[in-house]
Amino acid sequence: MRSRAPAHLAALFLSTILATVLLAVGGGAAHARTPSPSPSPSLPSSVDGGAWSSGHLQGTAIDRRKGHMYFSFTDLLVKTDLSGRPIGSVTGFTGHLGDLDFNTADGRVYGSLEYKAAEAFYVAIFDGARITRMNMDARTADVVSTVHLREVVRDYTADMNGDGVFDGNTGDTPDHRYGCSGIDGIAFGPDLNHRGGGRLTVAYGVYSNTARTDNDHQVLLQYDVRDWRRYERPLVEGAHHTSGPASPDGKFFAYTGNTTYGVQNLEYDRHSGNWLMAVYKGRKTAFPNYSLYVVDGSKPARRGEVKGQPRPESGRILTLLPRGLHHEPSGVYGYESGGQYGLVSLDDGRHYVTEAGTVDSGGTTLQTGRAVLHRWTGAVPNPFTVPGRP
Repeated sequence: MRSRAPAHLAALFLSTILATVLLAVGGGAAHARTPSPSPSPSLPSSVDGGAWSSGHLQGTAIDRRKGHMYFSFTDLLVKTDLSGRPIGSVTGFTGHLGDLDFNTADGRVYGSLEYKAAEAFYVAIFDGARITRMNMDARTADVVSTVHLREVVRDYTADMNGDGVFDGNTGDTPDHRYGCSGIDGIAFGPDLNHRGGGRLTVAYGVYSNTARTDNDHQVLLQYDVRDWRRYERPLVEGAHHTSGPASPDGKFFAYTGNTTYGVQNLEYDRHSGNWLMAVYKGRKTAFPNYSLYVVDGSKPARRGEVKGQPRPESGRILTLLPRGLHHEPSGVYGYESGGQYGLVSLDDGRHYVTEAGTVDSGGTTLQTGRAVLHRWTGAVPNPFTVPGRP
């Protein structure tokens, strides 16, 4: 047996080198389509997020390894198992808790969190392992930390008409660069420049305003979060900190036409290598106003014109996937589907598309959410279908 060991080691060494060469040669394709996990047929057809006295459902995230689902209800985070049984919740938010995503690298849940009146925008980071009971206070229970996003503040507070006055939280103004109303969609995925490495991507909210031309892009910021623990601070309502990166690692623009509050749910789909952006429809008649746009992940961002700006501006432009519905006058592609209240890719062609609703409980209106399993077909107008349906 010992006489065969050197040959065995040599074979292993050679196979490692060959694998490295193949990855280097096919790096672009591997970046756009990474290996997907094996399908998990045991995942339930739906997960009920419960009914709560809160704001409406904003986003969802799944921890497949531990079998947990997370639901964001604007001022409340709810953790359930995959049968829908509540395990814990986090309360005490006076700001707007938006879309969620699960980071497999550190096992934590990341969400967008904004305080417009305070001109403060954060990524909220939840330690799901510590969410073990209901009604845990975000300010005192040591389950959530926050990282400040300075770039969002700069664009949100921009005095675009130069009158020396920032007009605040209103879309009926020329202020707010790119129409920035804050942040909402959030997702982990690859570098949009195709330079390697995973990134946290945060999408702007964008005010609905049909009178201006500089708000027709979805704006995405990317961050390398591997060293973010040095920025993390506890959530202190009323005493908003500014600990965070000075600038993003990348800023990108997707030309879709103006939407109502920008990307509500952002999701990277490893199965296709594409990015999904679910939105509330826009109102500009020059655009098709779809409810879902898909960024082509096989194409790196390219330097180009950021259309409609007061002064000529160039930026990193993303390409919409040339599939689905096509509006020839604007050149915009997209689909009509749900996902605005929650969208989770399972990276095998299946997705949880979340439905929001209300129920009456003794005269009190409660907000509900339910994540329903779909598969991607790419059909038009709706690319999602419930498994078993034609």
